[in-house]
Amino acid sequence: MNNTINIAVVGLGQVGIYLLNELNTKKKDIELKTGKKINIVAISARNINKKRQFKINKKIFFKNPLEIFNKSKVDILFEVIGQSDGLAKIAENNNVNLEFEASVAGGIPILRSIKEGLATNKILKVYGILNGTSNYILSEMENSNQSFSDVLKKAQKLGYAEPGNPKLDLNGFDAFAKVRILSALSFNSKISKHKCLMEGIEKIDLKDIKIANQLDLRIKLLGISELKNGHLFETVHPCLVSKNSYIGNVSGVMNAVILEGKPVGESILQGEGAGPGPTSSALLSDLLSILRGNIKKPLGVSVNKLKSLKPYNFNNYVNSLYLRFEVKDKPGVLSKITNRLAKYKISVKRLIQTPNKKDNKATIVIITHKTSELNCNNCLSIFKKNKDILKTPVLIRLYN
Repeated sequence: MNNTINIAVVGLGQVGIYLLNELNTKKKDIELKTGKKINIVAISARNINKKRQFKINKKIFFKNPLEIFNKSKVDILFEVIGQSDGLAKIAENNNVNLEFEASVAGGIPILRSIKEGLATNKILKVYGILNGTSNYILSEMENSNQSFSDVLKKAQKLGYAEPGNPKLDLNGFDAFAKVRILSALSFNSKISKHKCLMEGIEKIDLKDIKIANQLDLRIKLLGISELKNGHLFETVHPCLVSKNSYIGNVSGVMNAVILEGKPVGESILQGEGAGPGPTSSALLSDLLSILRGNIKKPLGVSVNKLKSLKPYNFNNYVNSLYLRFEVKDKPGVLSKITNRLAKYKISVKRLIQTPNKKDNKATIVIITHKTSELNCNNCLSIFKKNKDILKTPVLIRLYN
């Protein structure tokens, strides 16, 4: 590697522009730490005239990023627009680095911790809060007593949620994509394409947040990946967690990842999971890793050594459940519900009934003992046909 390294940045949104500014202002620091001078030779985005926070050098601007390679000699390219398929194999075949620290949990160095710091550990499980937008919304609903839609508008104003379509943050998809990357690195496996249990936070009601609060619980969107009997289990869904637990106190746009491994035990990493600052921090850590001349396998081991793990049958996934029923306030409704639960081998641990005398309605909240995913799905599908139950019951799993 020469002493001067030519760099290209493709994508000049919030993150790209922030990164460009960091690269320009930290040139001396980077040279001090790596012995390499960096030189930005190309930048690319769809629109050259868009108003941006920092000035861009129009002389090195390319509308089509693919033209960069014909016209400039580039050693390192930052791609901050989100394209990925099949790159690990290409990078390995060409003996170059493919780094993607910024793709999971913003500024937290979680991928490097798994690939390097914890490289000799047998990781059994990795889980946590992987989407800052959802975590902010749930925290803010609890703190401000405002509805989901009001808090979402606030999150969009603050730049925590996409202004146009924040769907991928809210429906669990973003967190799930991160779970799959964590699985591949933790278990030396191919990125899985199994059908899995994925739920987001769009259906979380302020009412459930308030009831959870009374029960000394909080709702968090958790991503979970673990090996169960050698089968890969990956899921993302809202969980009720104790207010006294570590994960129950990770609030706002914070992310947190908890790893369980042998012999290290439990490791926790927490930090800001979104925004141009934390993302640029992760991108620059990738840059320094490359400049130090450390060519590594993108996924920790050679692509052809990655295992194909069979999926765990998520019908066997076991949790206690929080069930909320909105019902007509009349005799016999509660016993119908508990009998139905008993029929599906779901036993009641705790029951709270709150009548609303004015409307002749009542709210029934049931916390169950542990039961399988199969039981809970079968059971809930039957409640949809009952005229005394006014809405589809709300189901949130308690995280064990």
